[in-house]
Amino acid sequence: MNSLKIVFFGTPDFAKACLQSIHQSRHEVVGVVTVADKASGRGQKIHESPVKIYASENGLPVYQPEKLRNTDFLEQIRKLNADVFVVVAFRMMPKVLFQMPPLGTFNLHASLLPDYRGAAPINFAIINGETKTGVTTFFINDKIDEGNILLQEEVEIHPEENAGMLHDRLMETGAKLVVKTLDGLALESLTEHPQPHTEYPKNAFKIFKEDTKINWQQDSGSVHNFIRGMSPYPCAFTKLKIGDEDKFLKIYSGKIDKTGSKNPSGVLYIDKNTFKISTEDGFYIPEEVQLEGKKRMSVKDFLNGLRTFENISLIS
Repeated sequence: MNSLKIVFFGTPDFAKACLQSIHQSRHEVVGVVTVADKASGRGQKIHESPVKIYASENGLPVYQPEKLRNTDFLEQIRKLNADVFVVVAFRMMPKVLFQMPPLGTFNLHASLLPDYRGAAPINFAIINGETKTGVTTFFINDKIDEGNILLQEEVEIHPEENAGMLHDRLMETGAKLVVKTLDGLALESLTEHPQPHTEYPKNAFKIFKEDTKINWQQDSGSVHNFIRGMSPYPCAFTKLKIGDEDKFLKIYSGKIDKTGSKNPSGVLYIDKNTFKISTEDGFYIPEEVQLEGKKRMSVKDFLNGLRTFENISLIS
């Protein structure tokens, strides 16, 4: 089998796992493109992306362009003479870039396309109560997540799994699928095919802060799936009124209780042993939470830390 020369594009841990898998394969990584370093936090400390850290530790050339259309950057990448570009969790690429390599540019997406195109496929698969998802490699074109499919692999979603757990399993499966795709391209054994048309696509739009608020007017299963799908990041929240203060409460995990509920939805029941919220068909019982200004903790510790259980209510 021929060894392919690759330029890799990616930023977070999900992409780093793929870069590592390629680097440890028979193929050659001739360049790595990632986001520019950013200053963040109180001390404005410079943070490097996981992909940059791995590339630097392993002696791989790193490129961090502010703009992908920059002439000097494009010329630098062209001179690498790569056979194929691999993209994982990176920003949208201009045509002048993704059409550069002779074998094209393919992307890894964390869903079974055409389902869950967009920025948050793992979150929305769980939020929507799916029992399976997967990973897809596909050639990039000028539309978002709509290029011809190369390979797919299905992954079961476990009943109590959250987005973080599923992310880690898909990361491992995806890293293997990327190398399998490269091997197929090297052997010329892959046949690309268009994505099936779907009249009602399941989308996975970018999640913003306002999208993470829990709707207690739903049934308990939908609430549970929403919280799982948002955990641990960006994390679902609700609001409590504690005395005269309004406080955000993040909920990381919990369980459903459908026994004996005919109460209005969105009512908080709380005492030293109980913390539950009524839903359309039962209760949701949080198990791990984080009150605004506090650390993440078990509900038992949360209840132990409250001075009083009076004048505490849910703000819908």
